[in-house]
Amino acid sequence: MVLEQLAFGLFALLTLASSLGVVLVRDVWHAALLLGLALSSVAIHYVMLSAEFLAVIQVLVYIGGVLVLVTFAVMLTREDGGNDTEVGA
Repeated sequence: MVLEQLAFGLFALLTLASSLGVVLVRDVWHAALLLGLALSSVAIHYVMLSAEFLAVIQVLVYIGGVLVLVTFAVMLTREDGGNDTEVGA
């Protein structure tokens, strides 16, 4: 019983910290990774509550669908960090 409460508290802190990081971090790529961590932690909470179906739906829909879409959007819209000189100039 004490181990379950300790695990719940640990994952609750992980969820809160990663959710706060999504809002406060300036880099979009790191925000997407923290969003994945927050969504995974919520799925673990569902497993701890014996709601395995909701945990599977959380992983498939949110992590598998929404987070992959956000990741592709970040990769496609991100500017290149190189210098502004052209190759032929």
